[in-house]
Formats: sequence, structure tokens, C-alpha cells
Amino acid sequence: MKMIAKEELSLKERMARMKVVEGSYAVAHAVKCCSPDVISAYPITPQTHIVEHLSQFVADGELDSEFLTVDSEFSAMSSLVGASAAGARCYSSTTSQGLALMWEVLYNASGMRLPIVMTVANRALSAPLNIWNDQQDSVGARDSGWIQLYAEDVQEAADAIPQAYKIAEDPEILTPVMVCMDGFILTHVYEPVELLSQEEVDRFLPPYRPKHILDPENPKTFGAFADPSYFTELRYMQWDAHRRALKKIEAVAVEFAEQFGRWYGGLIDTYHAEDAEVMIVTMGSVIGTIKDCIDDMRSEGLKVGLVKIRSYRPFPTEALRKALKDAEVIAVIEKDVTVGNEGALLTDLKAALYNTPTRIPVIGFPAGLGGRDITIRDIRRVVDKAIAARDRGIEAEMEFLSLREDLL
Repeated sequence: MKMIAKEELSLKERMARMKVVEGSYAVAHAVKCCSPDVISAYPITPQTHIVEHLSQFVADGELDSEFLTVDSEFSAMSSLVGASAAGARCYSSTTSQGLALMWEVLYNASGMRLPIVMTVANRALSAPLNIWNDQQDSVGARDSGWIQLYAEDVQEAADAIPQAYKIAEDPEILTPVMVCMDGFILTHVYEPVELLSQEEVDRFLPPYRPKHILDPENPKTFGAFADPSYFTELRYMQWDAHRRALKKIEAVAVEFAEQFGRWYGGLIDTYHAEDAEVMIVTMGSVIGTIKDCIDDMRSEGLKVGLVKIRSYRPFPTEALRKALKDAEVIAVIEKDVTVGNEGALLTDLKAALYNTPTRIPVIGFPAGLGGRDITIRDIRRVVDKAIAARDRGIEAEMEFLSLREDLL
């Protein structure tokens, strides 16, 4: 889908607007432009630089926000639950064990329908201790009721912040949003980024004016006790908000593209998918490497395409069915694994295709765990195995990519 900006800028003008910055700075700058009332976070690698930049913005008077220093990620999210209930626009960021420490409060935030936005700098979960990137942390939180958007590069991670607020704060949605970016690969890389301006974001993102807030002058109850006669309906309302968010995420992406001229897909995006026989499905920063590999394979006559999942929650079932219906085989590459089953994205995708006329082999590859590189050679190996599954049948529905059997 090619989007055309209303305010066309020449390539020269766009290049002039770009600055070479660290990924964490680009995200912090985008957060600053969204003018959060309250920021609360606890430092943890590789997320720390994001909140360091935000802290500096506040200290320098560039951002009028209450920056809360807390003793843990549990306290960070707990304080934002209170602030958001009182009507504040709130932001946090975390990663890995920090996200795990927030676990209880993640459910409180989503159950209370509080539109908090949080960047997750994706990192492996211990043990064994590992500070490098995979997506086990946020994928593990897929059932917490938060919307999850995954970024392919730094520009997308930054641009997703105002979009996340616009989705979360919609009165028909009122659901917290995680913007997930691969730790180190995106948080610490320096690359040219078109930084958002305050004026542009002010035109895109309206002030947060919640209808219901905690106010002593008008007492209301948030997060109250719900006995069995009410609980199911409250969960249904959360589930239904995610269903409405499917259209909202698409609409906000289109609106962003029309104003800023940058398009990353709505729920999903595709690359050389129109005539693809082998379709790779994935999310996150590995997409850039896969696109380069697809370009090479296309020049060799191999019809390989890509479906990028941008919204993992809500899961884009209908969009995936439409994008994948003409493929001959599907290979899922994902930076997580459900120990005792298979990759979470592989399970979700197979469920989406079940009970449809689409009957094609689907195989999956947990890859890049704990920060291991996913190389061009790895992706070619995945495509070779997908073609073999198509031509000779599935030998292994799930296989750890580049498993070092000498270490077992």
C-alpha cells in the first residue's frame, strides 16, 4: 500500500530534516512531543537510555512532565496506574525481567482500561542471564490485555509513539499499548531519523481529555471487586475493545501516513507478496535482513515474499488470511519459543488459518534467541526447508534455527 503525504516534501527536504541519532533518543524525542503528564520507569539494560534522555528533557525544562523515580518496575507501573486513573497521559519503558516484574500490574492497567503507553526494548528473559535481544519478554505478555505493536526500525519505533497514544486514548478503545523495539539492535543503533516536531505531533495527537477520572469532587470507583456475576462481561468488554482496535490501528496508520508521509503498514505490511510461493511471516528488526535476502532470491527467480506483523495484539487474523491465501508454503521466523509447545506466533498463525479454505504447509523457526544473529544464510536455509515441506511434506513442524548440537 503506497501512501501519499498531503504535505509532499522533496527528497532533499526530507534528508535535510534527518539527524543521525541513537534509537533510544529518537523514541525519547517522540515521547517528549506527545507531552506525557507523568513518566515513571526503572532503569534496566537496554532500555535505560530512553528514560535517561527523558529525564534530561525534564531537567532542562524541555518537557513539562512529572518524572517519578521509583524503586522497581512494579512501582513504576503501579504509579502510572494511579496517575492514569487521575487523568494523566502516562509513559514508561522497560525490558525483560523488568517487564516480568510488572506482570501483575500489566493486567491491572488493561483491566482498568487505562491508556498507558510503554516502550518495550525487547530482551531475553533469564535464566541463564542474557542481556541481548529476543522477543520472549513481550510475547510472554501477549495475554495481558495490552495492544502490542512491533517496530521494524528506529524511525518506525519513534513514529509508533504518537500513534500508540491515539489508539490507546480513543474512547472506544481505552487500552494500554506496548511499542516493542528490539533491544540493542534498535535502541542503541545510530542511524538517520526524521525527528518529529512538536507542531506536527500537536496537529496529529489531540490533548488527552478522559471522560472518567478519579476526582474527590466527583467520586468514582476504578478496579473494583467484581464477583462472578460481572467478571465475564468485563473481560468481554476488553476483548471487544481489541476487536475495535483492529480498525483503529489501520485508520491511525493511514492518518499518520497522510500527515507525515511515512507508512509502515496497518495491522500488517507485505513485501513482494503478490505472487509469492514461499511466504515468510515475522515481526521486528529482522525484517530488514529478510528483505535484503528476498531481493537476492528474487533475482535468482525464487518467488519469496514477506508478511510483517505490526500488530501482534490484537492479532490480525483476517488480514493474514487475505495476505497468505495464495501462498504455497508459509515459514514463520520468531524470536521466542513457548517451552513445552512451539513458537507463539506459529501457534497463532496456524489457528488463524484453521477452519478456512487455505490448506498449505505452515512451519516455524524460533530464531535469534538471546541475541544470536539471524543471517542471510539462515534465511536461505528457512526458505529451502519451506520449499522441501511444500514439495515433499512436512518433516518438522517446528525447528530451532541454527541449533548448535555440539553444545547439547
